[in-house]
Amino acid sequence: MTWNIYYRGSLSSCNYSCHYCPFAKTRNSRAELRRDQQQLDRFVEWARRSERIGVLITPWGEALGHRYYRRALVRLSQLDNVYRVALQTNLSAPLSELAEASPKLALWTTYHPSQTSLKRFVQRCRQLEELKIRHSVGVVGLKEHFAEIAQLRQLLSPQTYLWINAYKRQADYYSAAEIGFLKSIDPYFAYNLHRYPSLNSACAAGHTSFAVDGQGDMRRCHFVGEVLGNLYEPDFARVLKPRLCPNESCGCHIGYIHRPQLQLERLYGDGLLERIPHGLSGSAHE
Repeated sequence: MTWNIYYRGSLSSCNYSCHYCPFAKTRNSRAELRRDQQQLDRFVEWARRSERIGVLITPWGEALGHRYYRRALVRLSQLDNVYRVALQTNLSAPLSELAEASPKLALWTTYHPSQTSLKRFVQRCRQLEELKIRHSVGVVGLKEHFAEIAQLRQLLSPQTYLWINAYKRQADYYSAAEIGFLKSIDPYFAYNLHRYPSLNSACAAGHTSFAVDGQGDMRRCHFVGEVLGNLYEPDFARVLKPRLCPNESCGCHIGYIHRPQLQLERLYGDGLLERIPHGLSGSAHE
């Protein structure tokens, strides 16, 4: 069995303050950061003894700015039983330590035009290419950012997948022409444009993939609050089985990616966690 695990510790601080971001905008104390580090260290130690897994770290804040996360990425990438380790990041943190990671490391990066310059962000992507670190690049498809989205596509390596998350807070936000423009940038944009009816629909979440928090509590995904069990119990795997979704709809990539009727595993394959489709290396050096 291979499991895809979505890890989210107790970190909640971010150096950015994007108005469209649902993540917590707080500042962690030193004691809270020590607790988060202890949680992450415990998870890495568990991973060392686990079966074959892929890990996507989905922090409720910006994790890469903390050295203990960078070190954890390197350690996880070097484990034989980990086929991929990835992390969601705004790419503002130091990257040089990641040179020690194996090629199994990948980053899911996001450009936030209100928080950094296009030039600086692209320079960071160039650094990832020099380090030969697989990565995708994403942006929220706000209309006021269309010009920068087009520039970003021109400046990135052709082998770097630029994905666009649809802005869904306003109904009928995009015109047909605007959807066409965004599809010209991200050929798979249409998948993210919708909220899928999901109540009582089949989903791999809770079976071959699951979310785990810093305490080890397991949930089928980040969008279902029910705790299935605890990762650190000897018999944790008994709770993993096929289930039907209890939610009315699903509109986030890391949720609907596991819906079998969409068959997106065919599109992403081993690039599922870092959001890189087949045929794109994520690095100009591969």
